[in-house]
Amino acid sequence: MADDLLTPATSSDYDAASIQVLEDMEHVRLRPGMYIGGKDDRALHHMVAEIIDNSMDEAVAGHATWIEVELHDNGHVSVRDNGRGIPTGPHPKDPSKSALEIIFCTLNAGGKFSGDSYETSGGLHGVGSSVVNALSDHLRVEVARNKELYAMEFSRGVPQGKLEKIGAAPNRRGTAVTFHPDPEIFGALQLKPARLFKMARSKAYLFSGVEIRWKCATSDGETPTEAKFHFPGGLSDYLKEALGGASTYAETPFSGTVSFEKFKAPGKVEWAINWTPARDGFIQSYCNTVPTPEGGTHEAGFWAAILKGIKAYGELVGNKKAAQITREDLATGAGALVSCFIRDPEFVGQTKDRLATVEAQRMVENSVRDHFDNWLAADTKSAGAILDFLVLRAEERLRRRQEKETQRKTATKKLRLPGKLVDCSATNRDGTELFIVEGDSAGGSAKMARDRRTQALLPLRGKILNVLGAASSKLGTNAEISDLTQALGVGLGTKFNVDDLRYDKIIIMTDADVDGAHIASLLMTFFFTQMRPMIDTGHLYLACPPLYRLTQGARRMYVSDEAEKEKWLAKGLGGKGKIDVQRFKGLGEMDAKDLKETTMDPKTRKLIRVTIDEDEPGQTGDLVERLMGKKPELRFQYIQENARFVEELDF
Repeated sequence: MADDLLTPATSSDYDAASIQVLEDMEHVRLRPGMYIGGKDDRALHHMVAEIIDNSMDEAVAGHATWIEVELHDNGHVSVRDNGRGIPTGPHPKDPSKSALEIIFCTLNAGGKFSGDSYETSGGLHGVGSSVVNALSDHLRVEVARNKELYAMEFSRGVPQGKLEKIGAAPNRRGTAVTFHPDPEIFGALQLKPARLFKMARSKAYLFSGVEIRWKCATSDGETPTEAKFHFPGGLSDYLKEALGGASTYAETPFSGTVSFEKFKAPGKVEWAINWTPARDGFIQSYCNTVPTPEGGTHEAGFWAAILKGIKAYGELVGNKKAAQITREDLATGAGALVSCFIRDPEFVGQTKDRLATVEAQRMVENSVRDHFDNWLAADTKSAGAILDFLVLRAEERLRRRQEKETQRKTATKKLRLPGKLVDCSATNRDGTELFIVEGDSAGGSAKMARDRRTQALLPLRGKILNVLGAASSKLGTNAEISDLTQALGVGLGTKFNVDDLRYDKIIIMTDADVDGAHIASLLMTFFFTQMRPMIDTGHLYLACPPLYRLTQGARRMYVSDEAEKEKWLAKGLGGKGKIDVQRFKGLGEMDAKDLKETTMDPKTRKLIRVTIDEDEPGQTGDLVERLMGKKPELRFQYIQENARFVEELDF
């Protein structure tokens, strides 16, 4: 079926019979990226997080006191709790099926939509359990409910029999889910003890009322085979462990928990923050125990409260320089943890990487602000030390900005790239963007589409050098690399200093085809090996130009790939008449209006931030060396190991 779906219908055979309707489980297996973000290592472990989050919702709701996570030696993983247990009775809308079967086999089915069963929950879309089921070659659910034990098994989302009553369970309650990720989806990827151990421990920090039990059949040498986690101090304990023995500006962190009762809303916010000169700053945020690595409205509210509080304190003690402090200064050297619980949160995407609930910002800011003001007033020694540190950071930032303004005035002359670098007019780095584009034709369209004030362009002459496949002596003499480093204002390798970057965002903008992907891969390899701190600090991005433009009457839509095009051709755009399809062979073929609307305008575009997600040091570097290095046999081996996925790519 997958092959048929990926074969575009011709104009002669496109009729009603061409319209395909996928069942829920089929669609998940065909497009796992829509539900868990892909088929990589992160997506694999996200499956376990989905099941743990269901148990955590039971704990937060007051129905479970412990959760057990066990990794078996056969690659299966089990998550058990002593909550209420998934309902096992017939479902009112389909009495032939149990509620448990509906939950595990139907998307958008669950007990967390009405708010009657859970005031707050991490599972919101009704897809977590069913998606895990669809992407597992074996899944077994056991439910102890009303002193009876029930069990049901599935394979790739298909029930292997009806829900069975196993027998009496007078001393047991709760749900146990055991599953094995399907090798047809994830290939040779395996669940990692260290990553699951860290995930389980973090959940215990996020809710002090639950005990997390960890079991692992085999040890990796660092991860214990058994452990129990229970942290009455919550995020304060978490922050203490994260900072280790590092010296801090406050003797005790600013921490607390406040309910949203005064906003007439269920839920609460918990936080902990301290500043240290010993390490770079970090923030970890969560909503309903779900990690939000890209932040969101709760983070924005937290930082707003801290910023307003420290400025107000500076004004109170007569420090006029406190007015210069920005959120960027706050985050420097700060270790911060924020966890909120709210009803009906809105996330960006099923993987819930960023919280979008607007009301969360106001509730978190107002809740934290009052307590921060009181904390600063009660501990003037710590408050003074923190204020002095932040003022110093602000002065350093302003000094660097002034240096950048001076450098920018003469940068274009120094680069000696007439007709190549098209600089922006802004005199400081904040908010500026450099688009790296392939070829002069693409640069021409981009030049007309850009915002001259903040957006600069650097067209490349062909493909950049593969820095892992070439001799190191070629780096210094390669024209494209020389142009790029001069435009960025930085050095290579150990000479790279992220503070020297002349632009806030570096955006790789290549054609939406195989050649474009290759150029992007070469550039990312270059930045990873020669300028990695630029990636670590969040300055590198990929643009997402469309492959097609669909027009039906007055309606217009841009799509990124063949499958999405076919979907809209079948569905229609809501206009009248035939749908006109234009394929963009390259960015140079797009007019400035199209390019601006789809790829360059911050209001309408989509960017992908390049990040490094690895559990073990050097893991990403080893993979990059394998795919881009000098040994073709390693690339061939990788292709053999992953060739099974090629049939699912859209060309």
